[in-house]
Amino acid sequence: MSERANLLYIHSDQHAPQVLRCYGDPLVATPHLDDLAARGVLCSEVYCPAPVCVSSRMAMLSGRYPHDIGVWTNHDMLPAVVPTLAHAMGAGGYRPTLIGRMHSRGPDQLLGYAERLVGDHSGNYSEGGAPGDALSMLTRAGAGQSGYQVHDEDVTAAAVHWLDRLGVQRRAGQMAGPFSLSLGYMLPHMPFIARREDYVKYRSRINPPAHPRPLDDQVHPFLQWWRRHSGWDGASEEQVLNARAAYWALVTRLDAMIGQVLQALRDNGLAENTLVVYTSDHGEQVGEHGLWSKRTFYERSVKVPAILCWPGHLPAGARCERVMSSLDINATMLAALECPALPHARGRNALGVLQGAATDWEDVAFSEYCLDEGHYHRMVRRDEWKLNYYHGMEPQLFNLREDPDELRDCARDPACAEIRAALEREVLAGWDPEAIARRMRSRRADRQLIDQWAKEVKPADQYRWERKKEMDYRDEVQP
Repeated sequence: MSERANLLYIHSDQHAPQVLRCYGDPLVATPHLDDLAARGVLCSEVYCPAPVCVSSRMAMLSGRYPHDIGVWTNHDMLPAVVPTLAHAMGAGGYRPTLIGRMHSRGPDQLLGYAERLVGDHSGNYSEGGAPGDALSMLTRAGAGQSGYQVHDEDVTAAAVHWLDRLGVQRRAGQMAGPFSLSLGYMLPHMPFIARREDYVKYRSRINPPAHPRPLDDQVHPFLQWWRRHSGWDGASEEQVLNARAAYWALVTRLDAMIGQVLQALRDNGLAENTLVVYTSDHGEQVGEHGLWSKRTFYERSVKVPAILCWPGHLPAGARCERVMSSLDINATMLAALECPALPHARGRNALGVLQGAATDWEDVAFSEYCLDEGHYHRMVRRDEWKLNYYHGMEPQLFNLREDPDELRDCARDPACAEIRAALEREVLAGWDPEAIARRMRSRRADRQLIDQWAKEVKPADQYRWERKKEMDYRDEVQP
């Protein structure tokens, strides 16, 4: 077998690191990811480039922020001329394979991957239509089955089969070179419906949110708008507990499926020479601050898990508390695999930091979230401080060392005026909300025409995974 390392890159959807045993949650059962962390490095301060699916994934793949690539919403497309992690791996001598979720839009569903074995459940193009009922995600939460779990079971089966075939080649001395395998999972993304056997483990033990909805006069204007827009406020206490129990259950199920893949890696003699990376596109607020889903800069929404295990190259059982971006994870993987760096990428190679070497690493990360409804936001985390910039509104400022739950906004504190001003300058450096607004308005007309085209033409989705209505159900009798 080649001496060059293999890559197993596992990417989930909407997994808050706070709901992992190895990150400190005492209730959730995640033995396989916990074991991965015990054999590798757990990064505790990693931020996604955008707290929304498509923007975060396309930014992570390209190593560039959403404003660099013009991908701000779940309807935007990554331009085919922008190279990705997969392009760099291919240029570096790998044959990158994707199994599962990537949530890319438009005609290019490979984005540099040589092959894709299981696709997304959604179409390559939006056909418009009314927005979904967000509140129903809470009112219907409970025991049953989500089609997303069925999708992930197919991803797991395909990954195990792929690794088993590779193991046969390895034992026969026919393995051509190192492999690069990316797995895209849907879980633990809403709907908050989990199989009964998983759900019952948590329903009687789950706690309500530690920090439920604050008083209205304490809520930032954007968060007030977001609450009204989403409709989350209509859920009862029982429905909140149902949804939280289901989320914990979905995390446990995700962990079990990842465990099957990691076992196949070991069974086929591939583990010792493989860099395994686990992360997610963004988090989930699970009722904290009275919020659900993502789309904010609160820690549960914008922070992601990041676990890297590479026997002989990364220390076992280490914890890295340096502030990083998912873009840094991109650059680190390419450096570890000795692949070309992505041109114009914003990510930094953190390999030395993860190995415990003394570096001049800067503890800084950015995230941004822009909406067609006229909201243009950006976050900067520097050292213990985090500033959430809302264009045309008052910012939020938190000291995460003193206030990890983000309960005390220091933006108006005279003692914090200097740090606020410095972070506001930093968050706006090279990021122009008015220019972004113009670009988004211009692209809206383009997207509307393409959406109408897709509605009428119904172009084929070559890599689409078929989600059937009967896959989604709620048990008639709840535990």
